[in-house]
Amino acid sequence: MDQEYQNILVPVDGSKESEQALHRAIFVAKRNGAHIDILNVIDTRAMAYNFAGMSDGSIAYQLVDKSKEYLDGLLKSAKTKDDFDNLDIHIRLGNPKTIISFDFPHDHHNDMIIMGASGLSRMQRAVMGSVTSYVKRNAPVDVLVVRTDVDQVKD
Repeated sequence: MDQEYQNILVPVDGSKESEQALHRAIFVAKRNGAHIDILNVIDTRAMAYNFAGMSDGSIAYQLVDKSKEYLDGLLKSAKTKDDFDNLDIHIRLGNPKTIISFDFPHDHHNDMIIMGASGLSRMQRAVMGSVTSYVKRNAPVDVLVVRTDVDQVKD
């Protein structure tokens, strides 16, 4: 029996890989009549490291504003280019590994996570570890890691 997914989480980080994952999720959601939650997690650990010594909260606000602009663009594209509007956008601040693996799926009842292979450079993966690897190993729901564009997939 085929698994039918009703509530898909797609974490995005601005990378080509995460946007391929969103396109794949839309493809899957259309087939299943599912809802998509698009999530951008602003990594507060990276914020603390990159902006050490800057005490005003304006950095966080600027990052949230940029994230909102980015997510609004993805939302508009899904509606116009993919003719899909059963989706919501979300921004969280914190550790992407735990938010994507546990907190967000628990709060939003996601039954699948579709994400890109990696949005990090080799150096960033070495320092922070791969979020994708962590999610694959620890999430309590099915995880699909997208390595190819949806156009390369045949029915």
